[in-house]
Amino acid sequence: MTVIRADDLTQSVADALQYISYYHPPDFIRAMAAAYEREESPAAKAALAQVLANSRMCALGKRPICQDTGIVIVFLEVGMEVSWASWEGGESVDDMVNEGVRRAYLHADNVLRGSIVADPDGERVNTRDNTPAVIHTRIVPGDKLRVEVAAKGGGSEAKAKFTMLNPSDSVVDWILDTVPTMGAGWCPPGILGIGIGGSPEKAMLLAKEAMMGPIDIHDLIDRGAANRAEELRLELFDKVNALGIGAQGLGGLTTVLDVKVLEHPTHAANKPVAVIPNCTATRHVGFELDGSGPATFDPPDLADWPDVAYAPGDEVRRVDLDTVTRADTAAWRAGDTLLLSGRLLTGRDAAHKRLVDLIDRGEPLPVDFRNRFIYYVGPVDPVRDEVIGPAGPTTATRMDKFTRTMLEHTGLSGMIGKAERGPLAIDAIRDHGAVSLIAVGGAAYLIARAITRSTRLAFEDLGMEAIHEFEVRDMPVTVAVDCRGESVHITGPKIWAREIDNRIAAATLD
Repeated sequence: MTVIRADDLTQSVADALQYISYYHPPDFIRAMAAAYEREESPAAKAALAQVLANSRMCALGKRPICQDTGIVIVFLEVGMEVSWASWEGGESVDDMVNEGVRRAYLHADNVLRGSIVADPDGERVNTRDNTPAVIHTRIVPGDKLRVEVAAKGGGSEAKAKFTMLNPSDSVVDWILDTVPTMGAGWCPPGILGIGIGGSPEKAMLLAKEAMMGPIDIHDLIDRGAANRAEELRLELFDKVNALGIGAQGLGGLTTVLDVKVLEHPTHAANKPVAVIPNCTATRHVGFELDGSGPATFDPPDLADWPDVAYAPGDEVRRVDLDTVTRADTAAWRAGDTLLLSGRLLTGRDAAHKRLVDLIDRGEPLPVDFRNRFIYYVGPVDPVRDEVIGPAGPTTATRMDKFTRTMLEHTGLSGMIGKAERGPLAIDAIRDHGAVSLIAVGGAAYLIARAITRSTRLAFEDLGMEAIHEFEVRDMPVTVAVDCRGESVHITGPKIWAREIDNRIAAATLD
């Protein structure tokens, strides 16, 4: 029987989470670099450049790739020859894993953001140490403990979809109808995990597991499909990329880097299908414990990271946030690139809920929003000499329901987030002559370097969701929705879908 110490599992989980917080998997970086090289959409190429530059900075500086350091997902495969009596300390296996999560997220040299809230349909109080993890355990033959650890961002988790198809329905058709409804909040390009069969919960679990596999779609293209699941991968890879959604939903050639499929036998009356995207902050690593001590994680070869620097082009417009006027913002067009300098406010879901509640009760607000911009962000706490930790944008769409009230009652000029705005927000933006901007999701450390000062102003009890004032210098953003209501997330993918269709048609004629 294999004897594995409790602390070996705990420390291995902690080390794994620290490791994946700042190292992308090398296969992901190679796929992203290839996507960058072939991308022809200027907006998408600039977004990919920021993601790649950010990734290299994080690998060198050992700081989080994304401010959303994820909900921890752990898959355990426990060998039947690992005796439970050999575990020391008396804790459950879940306790050992969660202690590892706690150590990782409270690590003084690389603090990770606590994003987990207890009482999810009630007070939603942050647990502060990102526990508990979501843990899946299997008992399998053997004398080893195999562990896969992932940190999954909330923006991509929010886009998970499930359906129960009829047996004769097309999985391809459902996926192609579904992916455009996912918007850009999952920060494409990334990986689609697809689970087919079993029961509803099994299909979702298969989709999550599928994302943990290596990116090997181009190897599959070269050798050809050997079964129906591989045929499905190839078909979906081509057809999803032909949608033209592109990096950050701005329109472009690459929407997915790979499509992974896992299947399980199912009831004759059913065809459960789930799809879960993994984003530009893809983070997972596997390890094995055999009783000889904790796992070790060797740093990847930085030669795998392309030396890509983000450099705005000549068309960039420099903006002073302290003096910008409505007349200035009226000249901006959807798709314009801006470099922001000056002071901006921050606030996301919980802060917006409190602000709108105060407005509804006729009570004063703790912050003056007149002629200001608000950045939808929940930053990582700073370490050492940092002004703030990684501070990338959260999904702007979640603030749509608050947008009209904020614009009507606060004098707010504009907003900064990631991904598209829905019809409610676009209508409010147009009606009030405001603007919505996007920063690149997955470029959190790069963006943090543009923040020169941070002051907490209100709602300190909300932790990472408190309202701050940032002073920024040359923070790169793109106009997502201009004051006329034009959205780059609508126009960009349409343009590139037509372009890709034309190329396919031309190739067919040849």
